[in-house]
Amino acid sequence: MVGIAISLGLFAYLLSSVDLHELGRQLSATNWAWVTVAVIVGLAGLWARARRWRWLFPPGPEPPGILSATMIGYMANNVLPLRAGEVVRVYVLGRRLRESERTTGAQSFWLVTATLVVERVLDSLVIVLMLAVLVLMIPVPRVVEWAAGVLFAVDVVGVSALVLMARAPGFCRRLLARLTGRWPAVARTIMSIFDTGLRGLDGIRTLSHAPRLVLWTVLVWLLPATAAWAMLRAVHLDLPFGAGFTVLAFVGVGVSVPSAPGYVGVFHAAATAALEVFGVPRSTALAYALLFHASAIVPITVVGWLFLLREHVSLGEARRAPTVA
Repeated sequence: MVGIAISLGLFAYLLSSVDLHELGRQLSATNWAWVTVAVIVGLAGLWARARRWRWLFPPGPEPPGILSATMIGYMANNVLPLRAGEVVRVYVLGRRLRESERTTGAQSFWLVTATLVVERVLDSLVIVLMLAVLVLMIPVPRVVEWAAGVLFAVDVVGVSALVLMARAPGFCRRLLARLTGRWPAVARTIMSIFDTGLRGLDGIRTLSHAPRLVLWTVLVWLLPATAAWAMLRAVHLDLPFGAGFTVLAFVGVGVSVPSAPGYVGVFHAAATAALEVFGVPRSTALAYALLFHASAIVPITVVGWLFLLREHVSLGEARRAPTVA
């Protein structure tokens, strides 16, 4: 409920702060050829994200269904509350791993979850890096600087935990054993989770994966930045390509705020604020935000539903499934 209230409040504020007739004029003047480019490149960016995910898994054959799980998970984030798409991603890929008889239910759940944690830490580091560069180049609102600082602090904790697990697994096991020693059943479960999660770090610990992870991470962010820039052209804004990265950095911070499904409100506020840094009038900036949001949400939702039908699974099943059974 808090997320929905924030989304509605921000969206109402944005609409009340612009001339609606001017907003309508801006939208009616949209260059739809550039919108098409933004849609295609945006979907390509999601495909690149799925390709990178493959290299976050331990060495070996590619886990089946990575692209399906990615598309379905991002679609679920657009229609379900509380970022439930991440749980859906774990369920869809975990089910495919179990069907291929590579892992048990619990192993597949924690293995996939570990790779998603690494993915989130990587993306968060990229956002912090982009914001750090922006702070040196353009006047960034104070609230964004504070958000970047918080995000950086979270990254430090996350990276430290991952490094500790990877470099000192024996110490981590002893610590967990000491904390759970009074409850043998709990201790066995925690140790099993830890060992499976540790295996989920093998992807980033494998040197041969590093070049591919770097390449795909560059594409994961370059393609959406290109889509963001193409949408600038769609609303007749002649801004440098770096403006696309600015939009991504602001949106990356904005969507961390609790919101309704699809990041309604927080996405629009962040994208609007990003363009106002370049002196773009709010009516034009909001028109851009509306179009850019729709160009991402609608195609991903449609494509995700198609993959969902192909996988013969429902969102309700994915949310209720006992994934650790």
